[in-house]
Amino acid sequence: MNLAYIPSPSTGVVHLGPIPLRGYAFCIIIGVFVAVWLGNKRWIARGGKPGTVADIAVWAVPFGLVGGRLYHVITDYQLYFGEGRNWVDAFKIWEGGLGIWGAIALGAVGAWIGCRLRGIPLPAWADALAPGIALAQACGRWGNWFNQELYGRATDLPWAVEISDGPNRVAGTYHPTFLYESLWCLGVAALVIWADRRFKLGHGRAFALYVAAYCVGRGWIEYMRVDEAHHILGVRLNVWTSIVVFILAVVYLVLSAKLRPGREEVVEPDRGPAASDPATKDGAQDGAQQDGAEDRAEDGAAAAKGPADGESGPKNEAGAGAGDATEDAVPADSEAPKTAKKL
Repeated sequence: MNLAYIPSPSTGVVHLGPIPLRGYAFCIIIGVFVAVWLGNKRWIARGGKPGTVADIAVWAVPFGLVGGRLYHVITDYQLYFGEGRNWVDAFKIWEGGLGIWGAIALGAVGAWIGCRLRGIPLPAWADALAPGIALAQACGRWGNWFNQELYGRATDLPWAVEISDGPNRVAGTYHPTFLYESLWCLGVAALVIWADRRFKLGHGRAFALYVAAYCVGRGWIEYMRVDEAHHILGVRLNVWTSIVVFILAVVYLVLSAKLRPGREEVVEPDRGPAASDPATKDGAQDGAQQDGAEDRAEDGAAAAKGPADGESGPKNEAGAGAGDATEDAVPADSEAPKTAKKL
């Protein structure tokens, strides 16, 4: 008999009047806010502007949710399109079922669109957000606890999770794989933050490190799960996905370090009115040309006036020299007449 275990919620929905508050959605929302908060702090520390991470997340999050749901529905299509199933359930995202692989892949597309609109490099933005994504996953995994899903094999360990009887599950105590993955993601976030400070990771390498480290944990955690899944050569599909993505992340880390060492010096260029508005640019150029024309006209007038007024030129200088000599000579010669008159 198991005397110690983690109890599961009796329900995953709390009704606030007529409004249902679902634990699964609540955990995802908390994760998004944590990721944006930490990503914003890291982006500013890299020289970016406040609010840029949130602006791009407006594109990345919806794309990520759609991608995560698509991956889940495609890889577990029998849950929605099999015999006796209702395909409408594929749209009930609040009941659980988001594949991180699809969320990251399609979320990256949304982030790329947002980065293009802001004129910033996607790899730099991904580096800033990488540990925040890991923290978001750590929060989101507790949504599986509310839904009593994605648990592992039966066990009598003190930290086993209690699962009640229900559709597609048998009452008992099981390995809390959602908890294992949540703790692993916390460790991944800490690893990325440390490595980024220690080695000044740039050009997408912090994000690649997050992907590689997450895949290592996901591989062995996935191996413990007992929920229905597709198998290839006797191994769960998500285990194979973890292996392939891990290899790609490591290859990117190695090649990126050789081809583009160091970190980006500028992650978000200045986009002031003078730099971004074509009309302002043209107006400034026209004004500069007009000012230059006026300056040249004034210089030409001054040059033409100079010789006539005796202000410049060799002849005027000679005349000025002669005048100075005459002025010096007149007082000397005029002393004689004055003396004669006195006598």
